[in-house]
Amino acid sequence: MKDIEQFLRENAPDTPAEGQFMIETNARLNAVEGIKREVDGERRRGRIALIIALAAGLVLGCLVTLLVLFCPVQPAADSTAFTKALEALQDKKEFLFGAIAFFAIALGVVSVTKKQEVL
Repeated sequence: MKDIEQFLRENAPDTPAEGQFMIETNARLNAVEGIKREVDGERRRGRIALIIALAAGLVLGCLVTLLVLFCPVQPAADSTAFTKALEALQDKKEFLFGAIAFFAIALGVVSVTKKQEVL
């Protein structure tokens, strides 16, 4: 440690005039502060967008689930492949919705962790 201090004292770098140096340093610090404010604002907007998307997804998911539970689809008189598939899924709709919810939550967790790894 003493070697570094001694080296710096013996080889003092040339600095511009004291006033000019401080002006340039303050300008650089202001630029860094501006960038920091911009990054903080971007993070805040991202968090707000994430919260809005979460709330909208919860509300829409609840509404669709209530719609499906209270107004089930009645199969038409003609027997098509679509109506047969609806009849087959009628008893297992809870499992289907549970699987969809599981995959949506897993996708959200993976995307958030990947985003944090990038930052």
